[in-house]
Amino acid sequence: MLHGVDVSSHQSSFDTEGLDFVLIKATEGRSYLNPQLTSQVKRARDAECVVGFYHFLWPGHISEQAEYFVGKVPEKTGDLLAVDWEENGDGTWANNSEKDWFIREVKRLRPHHRVLLYCNRHFWLHHDITSYAGDGLWIADYVTAGKPRIKAPWRIHQYTDRPLDKDVAAFSSRSALRDWARG
Repeated sequence: MLHGVDVSSHQSSFDTEGLDFVLIKATEGRSYLNPQLTSQVKRARDAECVVGFYHFLWPGHISEQAEYFVGKVPEKTGDLLAVDWEENGDGTWANNSEKDWFIREVKRLRPHHRVLLYCNRHFWLHHDITSYAGDGLWIADYVTAGKPRIKAPWRIHQYTDRPLDKDVAAFSSRSALRDWARG
């Protein structure tokens, strides 16, 4: 198992020691851009971590959200892309067809990048009806690292949010993750 973290603007600084990958919140909706994005990317790349970017999906305007996301993140071979599908501050969420559409649109706009679905166990078990996760599922379930309570295959498991979001990836080595990310 590989070790990583996912960060947002709330983590202006994070320790990269012992990390193999860093997933960074880049955008949300059609207007939010993480003000820490550039410095967080630099920190992760300086540590030679595999880097990924995620977009917090809102209902509606799916094509515009996908275009906004890919327009704001670097286009570097081997970077991962993901959609964060969960309840937003309004208590709503994108439906299954919107989630699937977003993933497909990002894959169309960035055909040489792996695109993942991030969601928590509750969403996967109780809201998802298509089981479409693009190139892989990134599941949040706060249990033992690498043992999420789902039957579906997964690539990344977020197992805690204390003191920050920590993840493991189901790859044998950093080079295996890099090779997979490059397609």
